Amino acid sequence: MSTTIIKNASIVNEGKIIEGDLLICNQRIEKIGGIIENKNAKEINGENKFALPGVIDDQVHFREPGLTHKANIHTESCAAVAGGTTSFMEMPNTKPAATTHELLEDKYQIAANSSPANYSFFMGTSNENTEEVLKTNDLRDRVCGIKIFMGSSTGNMLVDNVLTLDKIFKESALLIATHCEDERIIKSNLEKMKSVKPILTTADHPIIRNTDACFESSFLAIQLAKKYNTRLHILHISTAKELQLFSNMLPLQEKRITSEVCIHHLHFTADDYERLGNKIKCNPAIKSADNKAALWEALLDDRLDIIATDHAPHTFQEKAESYEHAHAGLPLVQHSLQLMLQYVKQGRITMEKVVEKMSHAPATCFQIAERGFIRENYYADLAIVDMNQAHTISKNNILYKCGWSPLEGFTMPASIHKTIVNGEIVYENETVHKNKRGMRLLFNRN
Repeated sequence: MSTTIIKNASIVNEGKIIEGDLLICNQRIEKIGGIIENKNAKEINGENKFALPGVIDDQVHFREPGLTHKANIHTESCAAVAGGTTSFMEMPNTKPAATTHELLEDKYQIAANSSPANYSFFMGTSNENTEEVLKTNDLRDRVCGIKIFMGSSTGNMLVDNVLTLDKIFKESALLIATHCEDERIIKSNLEKMKSVKPILTTADHPIIRNTDACFESSFLAIQLAKKYNTRLHILHISTAKELQLFSNMLPLQEKRITSEVCIHHLHFTADDYERLGNKIKCNPAIKSADNKAALWEALLDDRLDIIATDHAPHTFQEKAESYEHAHAGLPLVQHSLQLMLQYVKQGRITMEKVVEKMSHAPATCFQIAERGFIRENYYADLAIVDMNQAHTISKNNILYKCGWSPLEGFTMPASIHKTIVNGEIVYENETVHKNKRGMRLLFNRN
């Protein structure tokens, strides 16, 4: 039985910061606060550092199987724990796409053998696999949710058949997570743009994948969810207009319709295309500064429920293609917590709110069992951060397999000192202990 005490830390949890010790015994948190003595325990000096519940990222693309020239579950989960992310939920658009239970379980097996972080995987949908998707009802305590691409996607994962959507929203017992962009609007905008501008650039991206494309698709998803009282979670909200669709009138645990905002939509604006080009091309597009300001306001007043990354790595060569051929997505999971801690330093958001949106809310939203909070008898998934130790992002310390970041050269004002998963240190001294393995996430669903 392993026992660890984190001594003299500032413990951030459930809207409060308390000073004291934290006792971890046999994977779980045993005691919180005060002075704890145990002669047999390994001690971690937490003085002048903050102990946070580990980040739970509800939207990542780790590319395995089939796209492992970009990334794989091992490399990206190592990057995740280096950034204080202790659990992830990964998307189904791999190759082959996870649209059968056999393929879905293959991914769980890969993670069991290779991931230092805890893990879960979304069941993928297409216009043809409705019955297979609904079998997931029997696995509601072992699968994070169902993913529907209601907009452009790779392979055959665009779901635009109204009957398919209606049946899944009606009969699914799991949370449905949606990528909402209207394909018809996007195609129309693209054709109009090409008719007046033969050579497109990344600056055209938010015009082609515009506000209306996002709003109309999100509105449709919400109509279907309200029709059947479906548990709906809309991913990566990027526009001010969509915010009218969400409410802060209920506590999160009572909401049937929830929302997510991503790091890049909070950090970048359309003005950054001139500097970064295709490096920040993603779907939905990064839009104008007024949208970013509205997202921040909605995050702070709880219309937006979760902060995630939509970590989506591509090789540098794939991003260096011309605009129309450059792949959409950017790698962020290693630096998401540090980026939000920068905003804490700037006074834009509190430490307690960051923990709420990146740890507590994902656990509540997805009903994750025994994680996301610093509570006695919960699993000890923790990020210990140093708010006074700056960290400059460079190719030398990027752990993504793709080897680049849109944040290269940026100095973060805070650093990840240690990351603990299931009571074991998996990251310290800028090194991932690659022999450590996380667990499959379980869910408290009837």
